[in-house]
Amino acid sequence: MMTMPDTTTHDLDRAIGFTIPAQNARGRMVRLGPVLDSILAVHAYPPAIEALLAEALTLTALVGATLKDVNGQLTLQTQSEQGVVRLLVCDYRGGEIRGYVQFDADRLAEAPADPTLFALFGQGYLAITFDLAASGERYQGIVPLDGDRLADAVQSYFTQSEQIPTQVRVGFAKRDGLCVAGGLLLQHLPEGEDGRERLHTKLDHPEWEHVAALGATMGADELADPALPLETLLWRLFNEEDEVRVLASTGLSRGCRCDMDHIRSVLAKFPEEERLAMADENGVIGVDCAFCSITFPIKVAELAD
Repeated sequence: MMTMPDTTTHDLDRAIGFTIPAQNARGRMVRLGPVLDSILAVHAYPPAIEALLAEALTLTALVGATLKDVNGQLTLQTQSEQGVVRLLVCDYRGGEIRGYVQFDADRLAEAPADPTLFALFGQGYLAITFDLAASGERYQGIVPLDGDRLADAVQSYFTQSEQIPTQVRVGFAKRDGLCVAGGLLLQHLPEGEDGRERLHTKLDHPEWEHVAALGATMGADELADPALPLETLLWRLFNEEDEVRVLASTGLSRGCRCDMDHIRSVLAKFPEEERLAMADENGVIGVDCAFCSITFPIKVAELAD
């Protein structure tokens, strides 16, 4: 049996992993607070886009935290040519997350206050990409943006592309002006181990049905409540299990990786006449970072030197 954890402190900006050996299941929980706020604040998105990006960042942290390669990267990206949202990109690397959205403000103004996934994307697609630094390998899966929420598409990715029965739940709220989001990812593991053949895995496996039924009771308000430690939520879900192994906690931070030296090195590769054409009347090239919404001024004269 699990013991009831302490509930006296707020729990924000971290992820934990866990396994339930007797049920052949594993999972992740995340909670985002100040990190989420810092990412959203620089963009000043409308409420519907803000909520969408908050969900996407939570999902990115959930899936990214499963990476065993500490220098690997997980990228979650959607794209649509017909919907309100043209492009959404989030990534995770070493506990750092970042993301941004490109959208059509005019189409958003015509959409409902709480738009559906179809209203935002139309016939869009979700791509999840794993870049493994240790081996240099890249894995990508693409699924339609079906369902009511982005979490449904991520759940479909694991079920269809990875053939792993999966449940994903996300909650988002604003509390005293602070954006808070939380997420739960549950997965069934055939024979309780990573690396085993998955051909015999069945979505109606009784062990998985039991775990999924418990996971379905987790409320969005609980996931987004900073006063509830992640361990408390685990205890609420699985306190009747014989054993729940809580794995190491991962701190989460904002991860914009803008580097002036890198920007200069890229611009220096352009012919001089092209660099001059990019510059304004003061001889300055403005390089925008979509992730952090900052423009970096680079003087053409510096590149020449």
